[in-house]
Amino acid sequence: MNKTLKKIAAVLVIIILLPVVFFSVYEISTLNKNEEVLKGVYNKQLDAILYSVNQYSDDIVSSWRSNINLQFLEQPSRDKYKTTIDSIVKFNSAIQYLFFVDSLNSHKYNFSISKNRLIDTVELRNVFKNAKDKIKKLYTYKRGGFYKIEPIETPINNKYILLIFLTNDPVKEYNIAGVLIDPGKFVENYLSQKIQSVAEDQFILTVNESHSGNQIYSTEQSKIENVQQQKALWLLPNYYLGIKFKGKTVEELVNERSSTNLILILVLSVLLISAGIIVFINIKKEIELSQLKADFVSNVSHEIKTPLALISMFAETLEKGRVKTEEKKNEYYSIIIQETNRLGKIVNKILSFSKIEAGKRLYNLTETDVNKVVENVYSTYKFHLNNNGFDFNYELQPNLPIVKADEEAISEAVINLIDNAVKYSGNIKSIKIFTGRKNDSVFIAVEDKGIGISEKDKKKIFDKFFRVQSGDVYNSKGTGLGLTIVKHIMDAHNGKIELNSQLGNGSTFKLIFNVDKK
Repeated sequence: MNKTLKKIAAVLVIIILLPVVFFSVYEISTLNKNEEVLKGVYNKQLDAILYSVNQYSDDIVSSWRSNINLQFLEQPSRDKYKTTIDSIVKFNSAIQYLFFVDSLNSHKYNFSISKNRLIDTVELRNVFKNAKDKIKKLYTYKRGGFYKIEPIETPINNKYILLIFLTNDPVKEYNIAGVLIDPGKFVENYLSQKIQSVAEDQFILTVNESHSGNQIYSTEQSKIENVQQQKALWLLPNYYLGIKFKGKTVEELVNERSSTNLILILVLSVLLISAGIIVFINIKKEIELSQLKADFVSNVSHEIKTPLALISMFAETLEKGRVKTEEKKNEYYSIIIQETNRLGKIVNKILSFSKIEAGKRLYNLTETDVNKVVENVYSTYKFHLNNNGFDFNYELQPNLPIVKADEEAISEAVINLIDNAVKYSGNIKSIKIFTGRKNDSVFIAVEDKGIGISEKDKKKIFDKFFRVQSGDVYNSKGTGLGLTIVKHIMDAHNGKIELNSQLGNGSTFKLIFNVDKK
């Protein structure tokens, strides 16, 4: 049987455990890669949102440029479009100044009118001088038919940005235009609505100044830190747009998903391994049961064969008149009766077990005195056990309560315990039956001084067909059904069995019956 179990275990390992291990290792190894891909998808989504805001801001300033160029076309005279230019500044709160320059080296500037003078000619000349390379690029773009807007940092109060572009001045009086803007007002008056729309309920967007780290705008009321991703605003140098998921960060979402996937892999692995173990245990039980059944058939065959052989032999001897003395005849008759009783017990035990297995065993529960049951069993077995060298006695506790029980079934249970004690008594042949009371119950106990039962076998002795597989115990005759029948009888009476046994120190079985409270 051990070889068979080892083969089955090896097959289960190959079929279930090895694929589980390989699958788990593969999934865990690819988990990081999958999460990197997920993180990349999130980042691309954030990039797209930031790009849309930047594009929107570019479109706003482009519309300014188009509007200014349109004024040049419709009113080419310098005196005529000055009024229109002043109105553009007046109705665009983010624009501080709008002015025009005829060339990079020109000393001729046209300023729009403003309440406060924030910049003078010298400052403006210095700004253009420092931005000479950018302005040259604008000419290059214009020759290619592309009108671009370039931002330039200004030292004016450290908070304004100059946006320059080339005009469509038909009289070529002014080729370069500049718009001095307040970034805070530009964001608040022009970008805030767009930022709110793309944020929705999923993101928090902020605009921060890079040098100081000051937050000049946020879709939330409180100050937001630790944004997931940030991008510089195209038209506002040193200002960046930051984005953050509401609730959890990308890293937290990715880590949470990684943890969830890892837990699922581990749970799946545990389930598959557990399934393999359960399958193995069930197969092992079936093989053990099959082996026990085979042993049962062998033992029963031997148990039946021995008394039949003795009965046949002594009956044939008596039939042929080979026994001359009456004393010898009586001895042979006694052996035949003894073996017949023994054979009857085996048959009755098998029939009782068969009824139990088929669910046809019925019990007639009546008011029963357990002391009376013990007395009847003792009187029946006293002569037989004493003749076989046993010290057999009983001790009854008086005035025990009456219990509801099937007297015949209880007697059968006690007899099975006595038979068990006889088989496993060893060198000390002593059996005692006693009764007693414990809390709200009464009990019948069968005590022997035999070889005892190991802790390992205590868990299995009530299993059908089970017999201890070692030493002298294995050589003892029996069907392996006696204690199984006892257990079934006690279960049918809503009682229980207590076992106290140690190897080499004998065993005590207690049949405990509940007493009805009146």
